[in-house]
Amino acid sequence: MKKRSILMLGVACVLLSSCVVSKKKFEIAEAGRLAALYSRDSLADLLGMSRTDYAILDELKNGLEADTALLKSSIRNYQQLLASGQNENQKLNANLAQKISELQDREKTIAELQKMIDQQKKKVKDLLSSVKDALLGFSSDELTVREQDGKVYVAMSDKLLFESGKAIVNQQGREALGKLAQVLNKQTDIDVYIEGHTDNVPIKTAVFQDNWDLSVIRATSVVRILTQTYGVNPLQIQPCGRGEYKPVDVNTSSEGRARNRRTEIIMAPRLDKLFKMLEESK
Repeated sequence: MKKRSILMLGVACVLLSSCVVSKKKFEIAEAGRLAALYSRDSLADLLGMSRTDYAILDELKNGLEADTALLKSSIRNYQQLLASGQNENQKLNANLAQKISELQDREKTIAELQKMIDQQKKKVKDLLSSVKDALLGFSSDELTVREQDGKVYVAMSDKLLFESGKAIVNQQGREALGKLAQVLNKQTDIDVYIEGHTDNVPIKTAVFQDNWDLSVIRATSVVRILTQTYGVNPLQIQPCGRGEYKPVDVNTSSEGRARNRRTEIIMAPRLDKLFKMLEESK
C-alpha cells in the first residue's frame, strides 16, 4: 500500500512538471502573437498617432512605393531612349562629317576650276595682245582682230589675200599670214580654224562651181601657206568653207558685200584639262 502511494505521487510530479513547461511555451507564443497583432497599433502609440492617422500614413507610404516603382520604370525607359538617341546622334554626326568632307572636296574642285578658267582668260587676253601687235601695220579695211566667247578672231578681207574670184594668196596676204604664223608657232596648246566666207553673189567658173567651192578652196590655200611656208603644225589647224551663209553684214550694199568676203582665222585655247576636271567632278 505504501509503495502504491509513492508511485502515484511520482506520476503526479511528472504531470505537474510537464504542465509547467507547456504553460511557459504557451505564454511565449501568445506574447509573440499579440505583439504581431498589435505592432502597428503599438508603433502608432509610440509615435503619438491615432490608429487612423497611422493607417493614412501607411497608405501614403504604399502610394509612394508604387510611384517610386513607376518612376524607376520611367527612368529605365528614358535611359533606353537616351541610348537610342545617342546612337542616332552618332549616325547624324557621321553623316554630317561626310557631307562636310564632300563640300570641302567640291569647294576645292571649284577653286581649281576657277583657277583654270582664270588661266584660260589670261591666255586669251595674252594671245589677243600678241596677234594685235603682230598685225599692227595693217589697216582696219584689210583685217580686224577681236575676242569673242573665249576665242581670238582675225578677219582678213579678200582684197588683202586674194584677187577677185581667185583662191591664190597674193604677196601681201602671204606677209600678213607670215606675221600671224610667228604667233601661232609659239602657241602649241591652241586649235586654229580657217573659215572661208563669201557674199551672196553667185559664182560659176571653170575652177569654182559656186560660193561654197570658192570659200573652201580659199580656206585650204591659207592653210597651205601657214603649214607649208611658215611651219605651223598641221595637227593644230583645220580649214572649212562657209560660203555665203554666215555673213557679218548685209549683202544689199557694196560695202556690206565687201565685209562678207573674208577669211577668218579663229584661235581657240584647248580646254581638254578643264573638260576633264568637269567630268571628274560630276
